[in-house]
Amino acid sequence: DFYLIIQTAGRVTLFPIFNANLIKIDYDIYNILKYKGGFLMKSLEIERKFLIHTLPAQLETYPFYEIEQGYLCTEPVVRIRRQDDSYYLTYKSKGLMVREEYNLSLTKEAYEHLKAKIDGHLICKRRYKIPYQSYTIELDIFLAPQKDLWLAEVEFSSKSDALSFIAPDWFGEEVTHSSRYHNSNLSQL
Repeated sequence: DFYLIIQTAGRVTLFPIFNANLIKIDYDIYNILKYKGGFLMKSLEIERKFLIHTLPAQLETYPFYEIEQGYLCTEPVVRIRRQDDSYYLTYKSKGLMVREEYNLSLTKEAYEHLKAKIDGHLICKRRYKIPYQSYTIELDIFLAPQKDLWLAEVEFSSKSDALSFIAPDWFGEEVTHSSRYHNSNLSQL
């Protein structure tokens, strides 16, 4: 296993998050983390995902981000992302509806350096943020390489919230439990 060592204010924390599949990245990630001072955010991602066949009315009125993302490794998932002018390195554990997620801010230079090392295709999409009841729907309109794919994700604070969620009428088939629609897998097609 590959361990992420974070040292802040004299305290050392060890995260067993990367395995041997990541060795091909050399020590670039380690050097970037060292440069960034080891700021790492951990969260539990609880989300449901749906195919969309018909876009909601007045889509252009909702805020959106331009996203570009690539995968340094797909098992475990290690992703780099540009979201407008912000850059991130993300680790996601195995899972479908519930997964651990670690996020680290990157510089543009670090992102560009790692972008040259991705496996598979770079995913480009526009993500709309659509309010719905007490939730936010994240509607992804894929531009490349899966042009014409539309997916909606909704994140929740608990598994029980996720299970009780009733989707709006314009949502299509639920694909939460299909790893086929994980972006990491889409990048390999």
